[in-house]
Amino acid sequence: MTETEASPVPAPLPWEGQPYSVKRHGVTVTNCDSEPVQTPGCVQAHGALLVLRAADLTVLQASENTAAVLGLPPGALLGRPVAAAVGADGEARLRALLMTEPTENNPLYAFTRPPTGPESPLDVTVHTTGGVRVVEFEPATGDADREPDYYALVKKSVARLQAADSLAAFCAAVTEEVRALTGFDRVMVYQFHADHSGEVVAESRRADLPQWLGLHYPAEDVPKPARDVFTKVWIRPVADVNGGLAELVPLVNPDDGRPLTMTYCALRGPSVMYTEYLRNMGVTAGLTMPVRRGGELWGLIACHHYAAPRLVAYQMRAACEFFAQVVSLQHKAAEEREHLLYRLKLDAVHQELVTQAAQEGGLAAMTDGRPALLDGMAAGGAALFHRDRWWRVGNTPTEAELEAFANWLDQRPEFDSPTRPLFVTDSLVREYPAGASFADSASGVLAFPLSRARRNLMMWFRPETIQTVPWAGNPHDKPLAPGPHGPRLTPRVSFELWKEAVRQRARPWLPVEVDAAARLRLLVMELVVSRAEHLADLNADLAHSNEELDAFAYVASHDLKEPLRGIHKYAHQLLEEMAAAEEESRRKLEALMRLTVRMDGLLDSLLHFSRVGRLTLALDAADLNEVLAEAVEMVGARAGGGTEIVVPRALPTVRCDRVRLREVFVNLLSNALKYNNSAAKRIEVGYVGAEEAHAVPGRPAGLVGHTIFYVRDNGIGIHPKHHQQVFKMFKRLHGREAYGGGTGAGLTIVKKLVERHRGHVWLDSQEGHGATFFFTLSRTEAEPSHGYGDTNGS
Repeated sequence: MTETEASPVPAPLPWEGQPYSVKRHGVTVTNCDSEPVQTPGCVQAHGALLVLRAADLTVLQASENTAAVLGLPPGALLGRPVAAAVGADGEARLRALLMTEPTENNPLYAFTRPPTGPESPLDVTVHTTGGVRVVEFEPATGDADREPDYYALVKKSVARLQAADSLAAFCAAVTEEVRALTGFDRVMVYQFHADHSGEVVAESRRADLPQWLGLHYPAEDVPKPARDVFTKVWIRPVADVNGGLAELVPLVNPDDGRPLTMTYCALRGPSVMYTEYLRNMGVTAGLTMPVRRGGELWGLIACHHYAAPRLVAYQMRAACEFFAQVVSLQHKAAEEREHLLYRLKLDAVHQELVTQAAQEGGLAAMTDGRPALLDGMAAGGAALFHRDRWWRVGNTPTEAELEAFANWLDQRPEFDSPTRPLFVTDSLVREYPAGASFADSASGVLAFPLSRARRNLMMWFRPETIQTVPWAGNPHDKPLAPGPHGPRLTPRVSFELWKEAVRQRARPWLPVEVDAAARLRLLVMELVVSRAEHLADLNADLAHSNEELDAFAYVASHDLKEPLRGIHKYAHQLLEEMAAAEEESRRKLEALMRLTVRMDGLLDSLLHFSRVGRLTLALDAADLNEVLAEAVEMVGARAGGGTEIVVPRALPTVRCDRVRLREVFVNLLSNALKYNNSAAKRIEVGYVGAEEAHAVPGRPAGLVGHTIFYVRDNGIGIHPKHHQQVFKMFKRLHGREAYGGGTGAGLTIVKKLVERHRGHVWLDSQEGHGATFFFTLSRTEAEPSHGYGDTNGS
């Protein structure tokens, strides 16, 4: 579309020159954020509005301009059926639509009312709100056959958005596509910041218009009532900034005395602040759509027209609404694509750093080698405390300043987090006033401890950024102007750039950078654990403390499983949204979900196994009959009908870790149930006394004088060549989904737990003839007698 085609000079619109004026009260300095944006009591004069009683579709309220738009004054409509305005056929169509379609806060096109005289054809829309029906009449676009194919236009636009490889490219595409779709002179994507001020992050404009890309605006430019509206509606048209407004007659509903909630009305009268704001910029018409993220307002797509008023008819609005929803769904994905390359770079550098530290025997290599800490993270300096000294690279505070800061940091509650003990700020002085002395090097800080002892730290610094922000006017100026109802706040008349310097602030840390720091912490802690003998002086407490290792496992579990949960969730959402999708696509998504569940189970098993070898056993006398009963109860739901569990004779009382031995029974019973296709499953749990142990098949050579416990089943059995393989981690003899799936870690954990009791485990089985798993405990611990040996018995 050419520039000329994009901005044609429109014919005069039917409401131009009508004598409707603003009759609402002024907005004062104290009530600017209380302006009745959602209940203005008036409509834009190019269209008309009727409020109908829900029960009988009687007209309760009418805009005062119905004579010009509909050919009938309000007095000829109030108290009469809506057929007076749309005819009997129109009323029947409205009734049918209201009965069959979801109209609650959802305006829907009903029909086009043909002209009854000199009036234009009118598009009729209807929705329900506050217990009444709201019918709006707007000039139709004309010949429907000449309407563009909005579906094809939006489809092309969406394809372009999906191809954008960065958020900046995505937003630029949004402005260009919306401008091509609507023909407005300027289209901007406007992003809100944390303080509700805004910034123009993308723009498409007529060549002769000044550039506004990069301009910032104070929060007052889009006050809270307006932001609240955009969390509910997807489009807000203003056809003529200088056009009149037509009030409702009467102003309140005569049935209940309440003003009409007009949030979802396309004709809703605009805020007096907003129209004056646009008028000061020379704008004659506007169209605004929200960009939402997770239900919150992220920004706006703002369209301005300058040549003349511009009507956006229903069909184009519907296309724009759909486009705005697609933008809201996809813009986070565009941002993630933008950060992907950066994340990959960070991860690659951090892997090299840890490898370098491992090869050179210490973490100091991260600050003086290649690569160094600053080669990954976008920062001005970095510091590392270990071996009782500071190692620094780049622009950092002095060692004395670092020491004082580390002592303060040591008390921060962030470092108590079991999952992400990170301290992150882009304005250190707000929390640590002493940081003002080194704001030039460390206004922004990203730091984490390398152990729960906290005295080993790694941190990055960002210097103070003297941000010279171009503001569209002074955000602190609130000029007053007299109005008919006293002084009120007006938008700034001057839009000359006003510069504000933001001091003691650094460029904010991106989520991708914080996540990368969390992953680097895990890598360093893993290195410390695996090379404890070489790094004992760095972190001896971490290398030898079960508490530290468990904390590491917990952190690893959280950080490794979090992306799996995200993948599973989004795959599930996609499956829900593509009910009619091709079978092949559904099959692939279902496979993806199964894989995430399987990997989640593998991580659980791996992390559990990593702790088993470090367990401190709580040895005490335990009645194995009670332990077995607890284990049977835990697997009971899996047993089902037709399962018999037999105990030929009462089990002895032995000295063991009751919880861990119960886990042994649970795993063995679970396997006996799972790998069993018999109609009548039978499991026997018993023991062989030391005097009979010589007759037990497969008994390890030299194992004498031990009581031998067993779990026997009548299941599918195991071929002798696999007897040793089944105890290996993640070793499965069947397909992943066969026999109920599983990770293949259960028997590995059984072996480790038995060995922690200084015992042995083995099996006797033939394929198709069931399996018997035998195990022993330490002889002095497991001897079924009234005397118990010490915990160091052989």
